[in-house]
Order: sequence, then structure tokens, then C-alpha cells
Amino acid sequence: MEKWVPLMDIFLSSPSPEAEASLWLQRSSASPASFLSLLTKPFDATVLDSSSSPSRAKRVMWIQTLPNAVQSRILSFLAFDHQRFSDRDLSRLARNILIEKPEIDFWVKKTATNLLDIISKKDYGTGFSLNLKRPEDEFNSLPAWLKIAAGANNLLLPWLPLSYDELNLSSLSSPCKDDDTVALIETTDDEMEPGHRDEVRAAIKIVNSINASALNSELEKMAACLKELIVSSESKSKTLEIANEIRQLCLDRSANDPLSLLSLIEPWRAEDEAISILTLHLLNGIEDKVVWPSQILCSIILPKLLVLKEPASRVLLKTTTDCCKLHQRAAEYALLFPLILCSEGINNHMCDVITKIIRECLHTVHVSSFCQKLLSGEEDDWNYVCLPCHRHLISNELVWTESLLNLFQNILNHNVHLTQDSVDRLVCQAHELTGKFSKSLKFGKFLLCFLTKCSPFLKSHKLVLTEAVEKTDTIMTKAILAKLASL
Repeated sequence: MEKWVPLMDIFLSSPSPEAEASLWLQRSSASPASFLSLLTKPFDATVLDSSSSPSRAKRVMWIQTLPNAVQSRILSFLAFDHQRFSDRDLSRLARNILIEKPEIDFWVKKTATNLLDIISKKDYGTGFSLNLKRPEDEFNSLPAWLKIAAGANNLLLPWLPLSYDELNLSSLSSPCKDDDTVALIETTDDEMEPGHRDEVRAAIKIVNSINASALNSELEKMAACLKELIVSSESKSKTLEIANEIRQLCLDRSANDPLSLLSLIEPWRAEDEAISILTLHLLNGIEDKVVWPSQILCSIILPKLLVLKEPASRVLLKTTTDCCKLHQRAAEYALLFPLILCSEGINNHMCDVITKIIRECLHTVHVSSFCQKLLSGEEDDWNYVCLPCHRHLISNELVWTESLLNLFQNILNHNVHLTQDSVDRLVCQAHELTGKFSKSLKFGKFLLCFLTKCSPFLKSHKLVLTEAVEKTDTIMTKAILAKLASL
């Protein structure tokens, strides 16, 4: 019951309980079904009919024991966020409340009727009756595609709607033991119409190490020629010609292994102005939303940013953000992951570039999902893309620097709502980093920002964080301890 206290406080005192309660439930580990179970839990209440009549026991739902104003707010929230709950359970709750006609409060009746109307219009038609016969609840039923697949005769397993042919098509190639591999993330087109996009499926394709011998001598000569032309190109028209040659060479003549050619051409060695022309032209008019953009970003932009020791030029920044706005998923796998996993740890200049990409190119929900994968520490979640010749610049674990702490502070200040799992992992990381950054002012700023932005998720970590902060020695230590005390 204690876990529901913050939610009840919202219904009691919040000026806009519907939105706040929806956000709380989204961040909480508690399921919507468990909240409905709490509301409908049977409860023996004592009812006083009049001053002269003796009291009598009556079995009611738990929600009916709350003040009428709170009941009304809860029902209003359920109507506001009804898609999160089972229609059958919501309908049963509203009907049970409306049955108590002589005793029901006006506003409770109003909100319960509104909730039932919304469910009725959604699934059962516009009218409603307390004895209305309901069809099967879609919330608890199997989707149509799964029913069709389950009816097939050639299933791999009776409980798994997957045929032998589908298994062979979706099988991954054998795991590569060589470190020189390129992980490419392939997803279905995000631009599909909603009616045809029931589910976006992602598949990880492991591309073997680049093998120059797989290319014929003619392609190798053309790649070497383009490599020289890129470095010496000084005009826009000449760069456009080179871009056309690269595009034709990679997509038409070497469709199965464009990364081999890009690795030989080394387009990242061009000047920033030429890189801008190359990147934008190579990505223009391409229907592929992930694989080809990922290959271009990891072959042209990423090598520049991995060795960044000074502020990035305005041309490079503009090119990077323009590409990331159009290809957000590719930006995650081909730029953000490998950059943050830089073997030497990110510096201030890298932090500025990553912050700009996050603020200007990605939705906050996308950033929250990215942070969860990044902080998980599981290499299976780090499906980044890079050329083998740059693999040594990328680590298999996060290298914590003051710039990385500053990056997470920027993410929190961008109003990105981290999940409880991400918050838990950040707490553990902060506790481990106390010795390394005990006198770091940036570490102190990060902790204060972390406590301010994620306070609802940190109450259970109060003692651990207090122990960690007491080991620091900066001008912000007292302020952080005071913030902890107020949790």
C-alpha cells in the first residue's frame, strides 16, 4: 500500500491530477492493472443509515471508502488515460459505482458515467445500459496476426507461431570472433502508414570483417583514385562529381559490401566543407532509413568526431545536426553510441557535439530509451556501427570523465525523464565514482542536478547517496546533503 501513497497525494492536492497521475504511473514500476486491482479490492465498511438506526456492515470497493472528491478525481483520471487500462475492468468499476444510486455523490456519478460512456463509445456503441452484453475484451485477447499464425500447420513449436522458413530467413550469421566487425541495425521503415505498421521490428546484422580481397582489382583501383581526388578536391562541383562516383560505386556496383569501398576511399580525410557536400549528397533521395545512413555517418562523420581535440567547425556541426534530424535511429547507432564509448572517454568538445545532437535532433523519449540502453552495461544493447579501422578507438565499457558527467547533466536539464532502471544504475555509478571525483566541482553539480530532476525515484537510495556525498569535499557538498535531507 505504501507505494501508492505518492499517487494518492497527487489526487488529493494536485491542481491537474490527470496529467500528473499519468506521468507518475508511466515512471513507476507498478502496473496499471495493479492500480485497478487496488481500487476494486473488496472492503467491509460500516454504514450509518440515520441517527436512530443501528449501523450495518456493507461490502464495498476500496475506492468507495475514499472521500467523494478523491473518487471523482480518480475516475476522471481513468477516463483521461483509459487506453492504459483494460476496458472490461474499467467498465466493471464504473458499473459497480453507478449501482449505488441512492447513496452516490453527484460528481462521482458524473465522472463514473463519463468513464462508462467513453468505454461504451470506444468498443460497444454509443448507448449503454447496466445490463448491456459485452463482446470479448480486446485488451486481453490475442492480436489478429497471432491468431492467424497460430492456425498454421507448419509451426516450429505448437506455442510459437514461427515456421521453419521464417526461422531460416531471420537467422543471424554465425558469430564473429574477430574484433573487426561492423554491427548494422536494420529496422522496418518508420514512414509506413499506421494501418500497415503494427510493430516495428529491428534485426541486428553482423557484417564480417572487411576483406579487401573480396573486391576485384578494378573496384580497388577506382577506390584508390577516389581517395586521392577527395583529399585534393577544392571546388564544390568537383566534390559533387566525387559524391556521384562514390554513390554509384557503393550502391550499384558493390551493393553487398559498400563498407569495404568506403574503408578504402577514406572519405573522412576530406576538409569539412567537402565532407558536408559528400554527406548530404550521399544521403539525399535514399529510401533506406537506417543501414545506408549508418554506413555514411560512421564512414565520414564519426572518424572526425572520435579524434576531436578542439571545437568542431560550424560546417561540421551543421552537417552533423542536419543528418541526425533526418536519420535519428542511424544517428544513435553510428554516432552517439560509439562517441560516448570513446576509449579515452569523451572530452568537452565531444560533449558539446553530443549535447547539440540530443537537444536539436532527438525526441526526449528517444533520449530516455538511449540512456537506458547505455547505462545497462550490456554489450548486447550497444549495437553501434563503426569501421574496423576505428574499432580501437571505442571501448567495451563506459569511461567516466567529468565531460561525461556534464553530458548527463545536460540531458537531465533538457527535461529528459529517465526510467527507474536508469536512475538506479546512475545511483550505483555515482557511489562508485565518489573516490575518483571526490574534489570535482562538476561531479558535485551533476549530483545536485540529479537530485533535483529525479527526486521522486531517489527516496529509496537516500542512505547510499548520503554516504557517497559525505566522501566528497567541494563547496557544493553541504548543498547536496541538504537536498538529500529534504527527500
